[in-house]
Amino acid sequence: MDYLTAHYPPTFIRALFDLTDEQINAALSYIEANRPDVEAEYQIVLKQAEENRQYWQERNREHAARVATMPPKPGRETLWVKLQQQKARHQLEA
Repeated sequence: MDYLTAHYPPTFIRALFDLTDEQINAALSYIEANRPDVEAEYQIVLKQAEENRQYWQERNREHAARVATMPPKPGRETLWVKLQQQKARHQLEA
């Protein structure tokens, strides 16, 4: 449903999931014939996915903060500087 709501063409979706023409047509026909039920179930899935994302983000917050303060491993100082520069640029873009 994510791909359909984002208006990806059926040929792209078919290739992405390695489906036959018959399979993608059957899926699209089912969705169209049962649109209200499919949409309702899709909203439940989206809600659960967001709840899971928030749960894991909160659970990993302390770990991520701890890792962010760790010094680079010996020999990786140059990479560390580049990473910090990219993070700074990303924060400016946001």
